[in-house]
Amino acid sequence: MEAFLVALNAVWVDSGYAAFTVGNLIMILVGMVLLYMAIGKGFEPLLLSPIAFGCILANFPKTGFETDPGVMQVILYGIHHEIFPPLIFLGVGAMTDFGPLIANPKTLLLGAAAQVGVFVALIGAMMLGFTVQEAGAIGIIGGADGPTAIYLAVKMAPQLLGAIAVAAYSYMSLVPLIQPPIMMALTSQKEREVVMEQLRPVSKFEKLAFPVVVTIVVSLLLPPVTALLGMLMMGNIFRESGVTDRLSDTAQNALINIVTIFLATGTGLTMKAESFLTYQTIQIIVLGLVAFAAGTVGGLIFGKIMYIVSGGKVNPLIGSAGVSAVPMAARVTQVVGQKSNPSNFLLMHAMGPNVAGVIGTAVAAGTMLAMLNK
Repeated sequence: MEAFLVALNAVWVDSGYAAFTVGNLIMILVGMVLLYMAIGKGFEPLLLSPIAFGCILANFPKTGFETDPGVMQVILYGIHHEIFPPLIFLGVGAMTDFGPLIANPKTLLLGAAAQVGVFVALIGAMMLGFTVQEAGAIGIIGGADGPTAIYLAVKMAPQLLGAIAVAAYSYMSLVPLIQPPIMMALTSQKEREVVMEQLRPVSKFEKLAFPVVVTIVVSLLLPPVTALLGMLMMGNIFRESGVTDRLSDTAQNALINIVTIFLATGTGLTMKAESFLTYQTIQIIVLGLVAFAAGTVGGLIFGKIMYIVSGGKVNPLIGSAGVSAVPMAARVTQVVGQKSNPSNFLLMHAMGPNVAGVIGTAVAAGTMLAMLNK
């Protein structure tokens, strides 16, 4: 009997129950809430559901995920060694049509204007006592680009990776809730009703030259961001060349789906109670919201400037799509514009600043790495 009790005690001591904490319970509940938002409310379920379940898995004690060889260690390795974000960008590039941006290059300015949120959050983070590197990593949340946020956090503030990644992906999924009130508040009915002229056709040569030129110019200017931007543009070459259909199909379907599972699950695995349940996490979540809202405001204000300069030919709503939540931000622009004018079709016009925002956020990340990561 005594031997049985000793064996039973050994099983208990080695179990996760013995090391389970209130913090673990809270984070498992957080994971369940995120899972409900993904499945029940439909907020970016392809991203949020694996993040949520990864969060739940991360808070079971004594799993050995970070030390024992296995798939979880491989996933965490891919997160911490900048493997998954560039691969995601390869798929994004294969799915992205830069035609609207090439047809109306002025919309590049809207993508740049929307990056103001990045620098608003950077300044705010520094005022709250974060180091300059941590502030830079937090600021990039304003670009609404999850892979770029993870890429920068790993390089500049790995200890904040979980909070930054969750904030970035959460606000990406909440674009339809966050942006419309700001868009309605900053634009008039007359501005929202503007019907823009049809975009000109873009030649195949232009579509092939664009990713090559952008890669050369930006990579020489900001070498640290070459992995992200280079993979984005290579994926776009696959799409536009007309001779690499199999590679394009793989990049924008099978590959990006597989890497999304790994990246999102790995993001959830970083949400361990001891590193996530801190006052800093609350600050990062708030700063992320401020950054995203400021980015939307920056794009809208520049859109209003373009509306005035063009003599009322530019609908300022497309400025809100300057954040790089592709293509959701462009779809929100379409929905809000069509509510004001049922005959209005702004989707393709909004895609210009939307894809410009992807490039702009990558450039902002490269600038942070070049200036702050010393």
